[in-house]
Amino acid sequence: MNSERLDAFLAMLAAERGAAKNSLLAYERDVKDYLSFLRAGGRNELSATSADIRAFMAELSRRGFKASSAARRLSALRQFHAFLLADDFRADDPSAMISGPKRGRGLPKILSVEEVDRLLAMAADGIENEERPVGERLRAARLYCLLELLYATGLRVSELVALPRSAAKAKEALIALGKGRKERLVPLNEAAKRAMATYLSLAERGDGADCDPAKDEATPAQPSPRERQKRAAAALKPPRYLFAADSQSGHLPRQVFARELKNLAAAAGIAANRVSPHVLRHAFASHLLQNGADLRVVQELLGHSDISTTQIYTHLLDERVAAMVRDLHPLGDSG
Repeated sequence: MNSERLDAFLAMLAAERGAAKNSLLAYERDVKDYLSFLRAGGRNELSATSADIRAFMAELSRRGFKASSAARRLSALRQFHAFLLADDFRADDPSAMISGPKRGRGLPKILSVEEVDRLLAMAADGIENEERPVGERLRAARLYCLLELLYATGLRVSELVALPRSAAKAKEALIALGKGRKERLVPLNEAAKRAMATYLSLAERGDGADCDPAKDEATPAQPSPRERQKRAAAALKPPRYLFAADSQSGHLPRQVFARELKNLAAAAGIAANRVSPHVLRHAFASHLLQNGADLRVVQELLGHSDISTTQIYTHLLDERVAAMVRDLHPLGDSG
C-alpha cells in the first residue's frame, strides 16, 4: 500500500474541497479497506482493474454491508481513482464504468407544521415568568432561540451553534458559513429576531450563571492550571459566539442541543426518536416546498451544492399527493 498517494488524496480533499475532519477519516478508512483488498490479491491502486473493483464490491456484500454503506465505499474509491487519473499516477480510471448497488431512496423524517408549533410553544413556555430563576429562564430562552432560528433558516446544526454574536444584530438575513467554508445568505423572520433579543437580554441579566453550557458537556472535573488560566482570560473577552459555552470549541456543543431538543419533544407529546436538529432542517425545506417555494431557492437556502440532494423533498411531497389521491378520490382505494 502506497500511503503517500493516499495521503496526497486526503490532502487534496482537505485543501480543495474543504472536507471536514470526520469526512477525511471516513475517506481514509474506506480507501484503506479497498487497498488492503487489492494487496491481498497481489495488486495495488495502480494496477487495479474494473474486475478488481467489482470483486471488492462483491466482498462487501458477502460481509453483510447494506447497499447504502457499499455505495459510500464505492463513492470513496471512485474519487480516489479520479484523483490518481487527474494527478497522472495512472492513465485510466477503472472505476468509471462501475455501477453502484441498487438502494431504495430514503425519505427524510419530517414534522408537521402543527408539531413544530407545539415544540415552539413548549419551548417558549415560562420564559417570561419573572418568578422563575434567571438561570432556568435563560436555558429555556436559549433552546427556544435555537429552535426558532433553525426552523426559520434551515441551517445545519453545526452552522447554527457556531453563529457569531453579531448574528443577533442582523436586520434581514444571516450569513451562514457552510461546508467548505462557503458563505450563503439566509433570510431571517421576525420571530427569530425576537427570540435572539430575548435570549441575549436574559444572558446579560443572568451573566451566564446557572446556565453554563459546560455543565452539559463532558469536561475534566479538575482542569489543569493552564486550562483554568485560558478560561479565565476568555471570560474577560466579549463572547465570540451567539451560543457561547465553556467548551473546547467555544460554543454550545451540538450534542447538547440535540439532547435538549429530544427532551422538549417528549414534553410536547412527540416521540423523541422523531425529532432532531436535522429533522427541523427537513421540516424547514418541506414546509417551504409544500407552500409553493421554488426548488432552486430551497437548494440555495439549504446550501446544497447539487440540486439532486434537494430533490428528495419533492419525492416526499409526491408521496403525500399520491396518498391524498388514494384516500380522498371518489374512485380511490378507500372509496
